[in-house]
Amino acid sequence: MKSASCYQKAHSEVAGEQGFVIDTSFVLFFLAVEFGRTFFTLSLDNVFLFATLLTVTVLPYFLLPNGKPNFGSWLLGRSLIAGLAILLGVMFKQSLGVALPETFRFLPMTLLIVTAMLSCYIQFYGFLKLRLAK
Repeated sequence: MKSASCYQKAHSEVAGEQGFVIDTSFVLFFLAVEFGRTFFTLSLDNVFLFATLLTVTVLPYFLLPNGKPNFGSWLLGRSLIAGLAILLGVMFKQSLGVALPETFRFLPMTLLIVTAMLSCYIQFYGFLKLRLAK
């Protein structure tokens, strides 16, 4: 009986970590799309976007409580997500005014804001949810 409760505890911890990785991956994706959309303009905004992109790529690894994967594979996966999203952002910028209306240029930032708000909600819920005392 004790092993079943240990298994359930370990499974819930791993499921919580996967949820953390998934929602930060969505934030990383939309942040990289926005960075790709503004990639060819040299401004202070792009410097901050790039610094934030690096932070969101690496920092969630250090926030995992236990059972961390290999850092190299973590960084490779997150870099692939960011790289593909940057390419998608560059393609999105090229399609504005041609295939898409010009007013769609705010779509990546809007989706980034919504995703970041949902991620914050999920993270705070995970931190503050009530756990039964044993």
